[in-house]
Parts: sequence; C-alpha cells; structure tokens
Amino acid sequence: MRPGEERPVQGGACGDLSELSLVELLELLKLRATERIDEAAERLGALSRGIWSEPELAYEEHRAHGLLTRFFEQEPPAASWAVQPHYLLPTAFRAEWAPPGAPALTLGFLCEYDALPGIGHACGHNLIAEVGAAAALGLRAALESPPGPPPPVKVIVLGTPAEEDGGGKIDLIEAGAFKNLDVVFMAHPSQEDAAYLLDVAEHDVTVKYYGKASHAAAYPWEGVNALDAAVLAYNNLSVLRQQMKPTWRVHGIIKNGGIKPNIIPSYSELIYYLRAPSMKELQVLTKKVEDCFRAAALATGCTVEIKGGAHDYYNVLPNKTLWKTYMENGKKLGIEFISEDTILNGPSGSTDFGNVTFVVPGIHPYFYIGSDALNHTEQYTEAAGSQKAQFYALRVAKALAMTALDVIFKPGLLEKIREDFKLKLQEEEFLNTVE
Repeated sequence: MRPGEERPVQGGACGDLSELSLVELLELLKLRATERIDEAAERLGALSRGIWSEPELAYEEHRAHGLLTRFFEQEPPAASWAVQPHYLLPTAFRAEWAPPGAPALTLGFLCEYDALPGIGHACGHNLIAEVGAAAALGLRAALESPPGPPPPVKVIVLGTPAEEDGGGKIDLIEAGAFKNLDVVFMAHPSQEDAAYLLDVAEHDVTVKYYGKASHAAAYPWEGVNALDAAVLAYNNLSVLRQQMKPTWRVHGIIKNGGIKPNIIPSYSELIYYLRAPSMKELQVLTKKVEDCFRAAALATGCTVEIKGGAHDYYNVLPNKTLWKTYMENGKKLGIEFISEDTILNGPSGSTDFGNVTFVVPGIHPYFYIGSDALNHTEQYTEAAGSQKAQFYALRVAKALAMTALDVIFKPGLLEKIREDFKLKLQEEEFLNTVE
C-alpha cells in the first residue's frame, strides 16, 4: 500500500483483515507501533540512562555516539538498520531502514545527546535521544506489519550533536544531511506538554575591548581602561532595554575584566546572547546592540572586536497541520496539552531545530517528564535521569510514531504539511535578503 493510498486491505497474519477501512488499518498500525515501543522499553531506558550517567559537552559526545550506534546495530534482526557512525561530523550518526525498492517518502527522527557544563543533562537530551530512537522503532515495526508488503517509506534516524553550543544541526544542514527528507520529528523535555512553543531566533556575540595597561595609582592617565569599556557596554544595553520590544531578549556576562586592581585593564571580554521572535527582528536588535558596543569603545578610547557565533539559531517555523495531527494522537494516549493562549504567552528558548524547519517541514513538541523542575537546573538533571521520566518519554515517542503513520497513510495530509511549510517560509521576509 503506497503512502496516502486508500483501499480495502486483504487478510494477513494479523487475523481477519479483509475489507479493512483506512481508519481501521491505521488504528492497527498505531497499536503495533506502541506495542513495539513497549517491547523495547528496557533497552530504551538503558540507552537513556547510559547517556545521562556520563554527560558530554557539545561536539564531544563520543560515548553517547557509541551507545546510540550500537543500539541500532544490535536491534533485531541483525543488520536490519544500516548505521553510519561519524556521519559528516565526528559525533553524528545516521541509521536507516527501508524495504526493498525506491522510497516514495523519507521520514526523519532526530536525536540530541549533548549536556550542559557543570550540571549534566539538565535539559534532558538523554530523553530526546531515547524518544527519537523509540519513535523510529515503533514506526518501523508498524510498517513491517501485515497486511501486504511494507510501503515504500524510508525511516532515517539522525544523531545531531551540539545543540547546546555550536549548532550541530546547522553543520549537518550545510553538509547535506537533510536533503531528500520529507518530514522530521523530535521532542524536547519540559514542564508541560505542548505541540509547539515559540522558540525564537538567537545570535551569539563575543565582544573584546583592547586598551592600554598602566599603574592604576602612579599614572592612571597613561592607561586606556578596557574594563571601563565593558562596563559602559553593559550599561548601554541596560539603557537600551527601555526601547526594546517585550519579545526581545539580551543577556550576557563580563567574562574578563582585568588581572589586578592596581593595573589598568588592557583587555576585557563580554559574551552576549541576543534573541527575537524572527530572524528579521533579530537583525534589527543586533544592529542596536552592536551600536552600544561600539559607543563604549569610542567613549573610552579602546578598540573593539565584535565577533558573532559560528551559527545563528533560526526561530522554529510552526507547522499547524503537523502539530494538530500530533495533538490528536497524543490525546488518545492521555497527554493533556497546554492551551494555545498559554503557548503564545509563555516563555521560550532557542534551538538549532529552528534552522531545520527552514529546509524541511518538522515538529518539535515539548513534553512533561513527571517533574515541575525547570530546565537548566540541577533538579531537572535529576528528573531527566529518573525512572518516572520513562513513562512520559515513551508516551511521546508513541505519539510521534502515530503521527508519522498519519503522514504516510492519510490522503492529502502530506500535501497540507508542505503547504504550511511553504506559507511560513514566505512569511519570513529576511530570506529575501539572504543569498
């Protein structure tokens, strides 16, 4: 049965399947997907705990990479997943399953597995990896279920390192890893269940001021104070906040402010993160902030170096058709979603998945893990490694697998998803200025 094709289904090993409607077939396939995830629960939990127990920073996730690639290499039957370790990046991987023949549709599930410095998996990326792996297993099991041969659908699992720092998905986009993918799926731990949150665009910047050292007591007039420049820059941005939109965010630190009190600092350094709801607004905010940095250099006589991060994180483009389909499946599993008003008025962060949504339709729901602890805290690290979180992680994996089955089999759904994607891209005016 080809994706989107609706016809009666003949009998098979599942019992009396003659003259099944599409709705009945989908329910059977979704049941099989959830059963397979439950069957693999022990292995999936061990995978998650293995990643959680030895946290690794961005681009250094060597042990997590090994755990995930071995997980798919050892998934029965032997060699059923074609696994490519070190795929385009040292700690990225690709696992692929497809029935014989050319695929008509290719779906991707993404895994993250980097941790935060000092506090480990305080954003629950061990659970993101588990969810991506579980959803892929569930979908494959459903597609292999009778009746008839599997549809021509390729299932890809991409291991995407360095979300917390650097933007591994952006590296993979530039290397071509997302070419020929039709829809991508992942899910992120949170304090509530939401099919979509307003993840915003982000630009990181490092600012360095160069002055001139001098004895701070004997002849301070001979010095050019780089710390003064840093403090002025900080204060300039504090003044700017009065004219900032409520949806803009500017936050940073003074990383280096000198060596010793009796030496006029000849060098200072700040690191700032700038965020806005869209790339267009982020460009406006960036210009204002950089003017503040330059003004501080002018006022103190320092020279300034302003350097952006390796990658900007784009805002996540919502795909309403996808997240409505996900909500329908989630509700069947008992997931209670926050309201749309709460989504529009709630807090948000940034993710390199936003960049993915500019090249392929995708969904990035958030899910409750059994704790009210906040992300990026020691309490959330503990919650992400708990047995309690396993129920919620596997439940969301089931919802993703069920949503993928809808994409494959429901007539017209994929076309609506693609229409939503094209419409949202057209709304992003900044693309007109980017070659």
